[in-house]
Amino acid sequence: MMKQILTIVLIFIGINVFGQADEEYGTALKKLFEVNGTNQTYQSAIKQMIIMYKQQNQDVSAEVWDEFENEFLKISLDDLSGMLVPVYSKYLTLDDLKVMIAFYETPVGKKYAANAPVIMQESMQVGALWGAKIGEDFAKRIQEGID
Repeated sequence: MMKQILTIVLIFIGINVFGQADEEYGTALKKLFEVNGTNQTYQSAIKQMIIMYKQQNQDVSAEVWDEFENEFLKISLDDLSGMLVPVYSKYLTLDDLKVMIAFYETPVGKKYAANAPVIMQESMQVGALWGAKIGEDFAKRIQEGID
């Protein structure tokens, strides 16, 4: 009987510790999303979605849309960060997140976070040009090999 009680206590302690660790990790991940600009990116995407729905449902009042947007932004970002904990925790430790947060709280980190969306957009354009050039070079070499 004592063994069973001890086992139950150890299981409860283990669940409690893991629950706290998950909560701390989730809190750190949310903080990372705040400081690195991820939240802003997600908020922009959600706002664009809402604009689309507004255009399709013009009979809904502006107050309803404003309330919906405010509620949806908070709930959906909390849900998303919670859903991403298992993904991030496979690859990054809590200490990794803390180091990343510390970086993004520096002047350089803030500068990078502020410019990351534009850097990504311009990089994608450069990448598309690069991919097209590789494709042309590849097609040319294939053609030379055929001739």
